Amino acid sequence: QLHSDQDKGDGSLKYILSGDGAGDLFIINENTGDIQATKRLDREEKPVYILRAQAINRRTGRPVEPESEFIIKIHDINDNEPMFTKDVYNASIPEMSDVGTFVVQVTATDADDPTYGNSAKVVYSILQGQPYFSVESETGIIKTALLNMDRENREQYQVVIQAKDMGGQMGGLSGTTTVNITLTDVNDNPPRFPQSTYQFRAPESTPLDSPVGRIKANDADMDENAEIEYSITEGDGYDMFGITTDKDTQEGIITVKKALDFESKNLYILKVEATNTHVDPQFLYLGPFKDSATVRIQVEDVDEPPMFSRPAYIMEVKEDVPLNSVIGTVTAQDPDAAKNPVKYSVDRHTDMDRVFNINSGNGSIFTSKPLDRETLLWHNITVIAAEINNPKQSSRVPVFIKVLDVNDNAPEFAMLYETFVCENAKAEQLIQTLSAVDKDDSYNGHQFSFSLAPEAASSSNFTLQDNRDNTAGIFTRKTRYNRHETSTYFLPVVISDNDYPIQSSTETVTIRVCACDHRGKMLSCNAEALIHPTGLSTGALIAILLCIIILL
Repeated sequence: QLHSDQDKGDGSLKYILSGDGAGDLFIINENTGDIQATKRLDREEKPVYILRAQAINRRTGRPVEPESEFIIKIHDINDNEPMFTKDVYNASIPEMSDVGTFVVQVTATDADDPTYGNSAKVVYSILQGQPYFSVESETGIIKTALLNMDRENREQYQVVIQAKDMGGQMGGLSGTTTVNITLTDVNDNPPRFPQSTYQFRAPESTPLDSPVGRIKANDADMDENAEIEYSITEGDGYDMFGITTDKDTQEGIITVKKALDFESKNLYILKVEATNTHVDPQFLYLGPFKDSATVRIQVEDVDEPPMFSRPAYIMEVKEDVPLNSVIGTVTAQDPDAAKNPVKYSVDRHTDMDRVFNINSGNGSIFTSKPLDRETLLWHNITVIAAEINNPKQSSRVPVFIKVLDVNDNAPEFAMLYETFVCENAKAEQLIQTLSAVDKDDSYNGHQFSFSLAPEAASSSNFTLQDNRDNTAGIFTRKTRYNRHETSTYFLPVVISDNDYPIQSSTETVTIRVCACDHRGKMLSCNAEALIHPTGLSTGALIAILLCIIILL
């Protein structure tokens, strides 16, 4: 209530109010000066109101006293419950954590006045989540309360925390929040095979690097803590098989490293070990983080094609061998236990001319046509061996046949010799040097001998000298020749080799008589002019002239 000393109680004064909330929150009885609140006041909205009051003459409207200021303070009551900063908290801790491990801190605030009583004094307690977790009453820190909490047994926990004001006393207001706690995985579980022995079967024809079977060790952990590496530690198939890890399924894939053979060995026993790749030293006391199992692999018999005794055969035969002569034998056997009989044949795509044939029963190869080393030195054929009972089971082997040389070719001139002699030639003058070739092979080099044919040895106008180096020279026997008497001489020359049996041939050297100058340069011949001392044949000259004419 406001009261002025000038108020006589006769109603001549009027009280007016201004400032915070005047006329809205606060009204004043203009006659009595009583101030009343029109609404419920909330300290948390506005704790202090500053008002100004004045008494004025009702008739003149003039103030009778100076304006007075007064403050209204709102006293707090406990009308606000504690509020958590989050409706839901999410937290995680590693499984197997020690008791007292920090999990998360929750915080609640109270809008009441912390300086007035215990209205804003908050105390935390746990409503749900015991005996696994606890909370510190003053700080709101949640800690683990139970030893060896195992994620593999339970992964999720829901904890309800209460915050109560008034220091937790009776009558205090409270609020709650939910904390979802997840146990994260640690590597506390070793891998374990669900069975001690595994059985697999593999055909002996299984290709290399092909899978034989899969095994899996179970690990209750997850992600990298459950990653497993498999290895073969011992066994009679240690070098025959390998094992790799399927990163997606964590299975061990057993594969073939070497070719299997049922006839050699039909059972392999392996010891396979599964080991964690990421071991936590903190949990080594739980035991070795590995396990082993026995794997038995039974090799199954498969009908295999015959196998040759060699991967390839090389044979030699002389070119003069009689027809149907055996030059060699190939051998193949059925590797299966049944030992099925085998028949042989020649792949005719490799012997289109049917030069060779084979005995289908014993594999002996023989000639069916004459051979000529000078035509073809090597014959490369393919022999097929197939099971008689199952011809689809077949295999092939290359056979390389080398034809050996025999002296069956006579030596001959290296080229066609046509030369000339000058009319004014002198005796014992060299007019041509001869050389020879032989199609036959000579391991020590060819040695040819040259001589004039018997019919020309005594009556010839020329002589022949063997140089003993596979060449020979033709010399004039007389001085001067007359092209009008004899324009051309045909000189028969016998060439022999020194191989066995000796082969010889008679070749002819054509010698024309030509007119020459004093230097021995040819000017003209009787029948045709030779324009070059080396001697171009008539046919060659005609061919050259025809080419020139065509070009023109």
